[in-house]
Amino acid sequence: MQTIRAVSPIDGERLGEFTVSSAESVRQQMRAARVAGADWANLSVKSRTSILGKLVPLLLAELDSICDIIVKSTGKVRTEALLGELYPILDLLKFYQKHADSILRRQGVVTSPFAFPGATADITRRPYGVAAIISPWNYPFQLTMAPLLTALYAGNAVIFKTSELSLPVGQLILDLCRRLDLPQDLVQWVVGDGSVGAELIDAGPDLLFFTGGLTTGRSVMQRAAQHPIPVLLELGGKDPMLVFADANLQRAADAALYGGFCNSGQACVSVERLYVQLSCFDKFLALLRQGAAKLQIGHGKYGDLGAMVSERQFDVVKAHYDDAIAQGAKASGPLERQGNYVKPVVLWQVSHDMRVMREETFGPLLPVMSFEIEDQAVQLANDSDLGLNASIWSNDISKAERIAGRLQVGNWVVNDVLKNIGHPGLPFGGVKKSGFGRYHGAEGLRQFSYPVSGLTSRSQLPKEPNWFPYSDLRYRQFKGYIDFVYGSGSLLQRIKRNWPALEAFKEYSAFDLNQRWQNLKLLLSWKRDY
Repeated sequence: MQTIRAVSPIDGERLGEFTVSSAESVRQQMRAARVAGADWANLSVKSRTSILGKLVPLLLAELDSICDIIVKSTGKVRTEALLGELYPILDLLKFYQKHADSILRRQGVVTSPFAFPGATADITRRPYGVAAIISPWNYPFQLTMAPLLTALYAGNAVIFKTSELSLPVGQLILDLCRRLDLPQDLVQWVVGDGSVGAELIDAGPDLLFFTGGLTTGRSVMQRAAQHPIPVLLELGGKDPMLVFADANLQRAADAALYGGFCNSGQACVSVERLYVQLSCFDKFLALLRQGAAKLQIGHGKYGDLGAMVSERQFDVVKAHYDDAIAQGAKASGPLERQGNYVKPVVLWQVSHDMRVMREETFGPLLPVMSFEIEDQAVQLANDSDLGLNASIWSNDISKAERIAGRLQVGNWVVNDVLKNIGHPGLPFGGVKKSGFGRYHGAEGLRQFSYPVSGLTSRSQLPKEPNWFPYSDLRYRQFKGYIDFVYGSGSLLQRIKRNWPALEAFKEYSAFDLNQRWQNLKLLLSWKRDY
C-alpha cells in the first residue's frame, strides 16, 4: 500500500502519512457518490442551503485551529491564511445562503402566441451529478472549498483531490464536511499525485473543475475529452498592473508590493507585470524599493511573507531571475534563500524578451517596466498568452474604467489589487490561455448545473399549422406568415400584403380566436375608410 508523507515547508515537520487512493477505490467512490448525489439532488435548494449554512458557525468556532493547519501545510503566515483562505469561504457561503435559491429557480420564458399558441415555456436547472474537483497547493483550502461548496449548492455530489503537497488540508476539508448533515459519501476525497487525478477523470465524473497550471490543464482537458466530460479550467495568470502618473503613487506602490509578494507571489492573480508611466517611473521605483526593503519574511511575531511550498517552484523563480539579470535587468538585491523563505526582489530595466515578463513566475519577483501613453500601456498589458486579472491605477476613474474595457482579461479592478477576485458576487475566471468557465457569483453557481428547456402546449386545436399535409399553397402561406412577422414596413403594410396567408392561419390564432379576427378586420376596414 503506497503512502505519501506530508511535511511542513516551514521546518520540515512531519504532518502525517496518507494512503494513496487506488484505481479501484476511486471507481468505488464514484459509484457511492452517484447514490448519495441522487438523494441530495432531490432536496430543494432551500433545504440544501439550510444544511450547508451550518458550516459558517463551525468555521468560526474552529478558526484558529483551521488557520494553524493551513499555515503548517502551506508555509503561509497566519494572517494570510486567515484573509486569503478562510475569509473568502465565509463570504461565499453568506452570498449563496442569500441568493442560491433565486439563482437556481425556474425561469419562465416568453413565447410567441402566433408560433406557440396556448403554450408556456421555462428553463429549469439540474445538477450534473458527480463533480470532480482537482485543486492546487498554493491556496488549498479556498480553491477546494469554493468550487466544492458551489457544486453542493447546485445539487451535485463531490469527489475532490487536493495537491499531494497539501494533504493535511484535504483531510481538514473532509472532516469539516463529515460534521454537516450531508448524505453519506456525498463528499469524498482521493489522495495522490497527478496519476490519481487521471484515475479520477477516468472514473467518469459528470463535471470536472480544475485549478492549476497551463501545462497540467492541457493534460486534464485532453484526458477529459476521451470520455467526454465537460471541464471548467482555472489556469495561470501573468497579471498586469498599470500605474498612471495621476494615481496616488504611495497607495499604488503599497498595493504593488502586496499584489506582487502576497503569499510569496504564489497566487494565480499575483501582480507579475508592473507598468508605470514614464513621467513618474523613477519616483515610483524608489517607493517600491523602499517598501520591499521593509518586508519581513518568516513566522515570527512579525512576518509578511511565508515559505515557498515547492522546490520545483523555487527553481522556476531562480531561472526567471537569472535570465533577467543575464539580459541586463537591474535588481533590488540578490535572490536570497533561507531554507524555504525567499527574499522578495524588484526588477527593472526589463523587457518582454525576458522570461520574467512572459512566463508565469509564481514567486516573489516583481518586474517593473515604463510606458509613455495609454495605447502603449494597453498594448503591453495585452501582449501575453494569459488573461486572468488586471489592475489600473489613476485618479481619473473614467479613464481607468475605459482602459479596463480594452484589456484582454476575465477580471479587472481599479485602484486596488487582488481583492476583486474575493467578491462573492463577481464571477471569476480567465480568457486566452488562463482557462475558461467561471466560479463565484450567480454565473459560477449556474456553471455547476445545466439548463433544461421545457415547452408545454395547452392548445385545444385538432392539429398544429406546421403538421402535414404540405403543398405549394401551404408553402406560400407560410412564406406570407414569415413576412408578416419579420418583414419590413409598418404593421398595417405587412397585414395588407400578407392577408391571404393570415386568412389561412386564422383558425390557429391564440386565445379568443374569433374576437381577435373580427378586431383585425375592423381595423383594416377603418384604415381603408379613413
